[in-house]
Amino acid sequence: MSIAESLLPEFDMEMANTRKTVERLPNGKFSYRPHDKSYSLGELASHLVNILNWVEMTLNQDSFDVNPDGGESYTTPQGSSAEELVKWFDASVATARKAIASASDETMMKPWSLKSGGETIFTMPRVAVLRSFIMNHLIHHRAQLTVYLRLNDVPVPALYGPSADEQIM
Repeated sequence: MSIAESLLPEFDMEMANTRKTVERLPNGKFSYRPHDKSYSLGELASHLVNILNWVEMTLNQDSFDVNPDGGESYTTPQGSSAEELVKWFDASVATARKAIASASDETMMKPWSLKSGGETIFTMPRVAVLRSFIMNHLIHHRAQLTVYLRLNDVPVPALYGPSADEQIM
């Protein structure tokens, strides 16, 4: 079994759970912010959906500089509605899944670096970047988003088991 084949079932499960969360975004609450230091709901949801766009970059480039010398700093595109973000998410999942599925073990083991201003923040094998910097990062922000849903009286989806709002089985 290839690295990609071993990664895809987890990817598929996490993306299905993430879609359940993104589908529930309350359109009238995109400016909601639980704390002054927190993302707004719209910013958090946009960041969550955008994380998937890093898959192709990770597999097809040796590094990425979020703040390149002499260039523009990376900014997250912002969605304006739940419907827009679901469409963006679905397209991003399809692109990311295709990239993972077609990646060889050799590609998965090549080092990749995240940089800022030319300085390396970290370097890891690409498979480790996919698991930690992309999937675990996405799961972290999905969890934050479920708290935002709860605080706005939006039913929280069952993800790994039942939620207080949804019983599964």
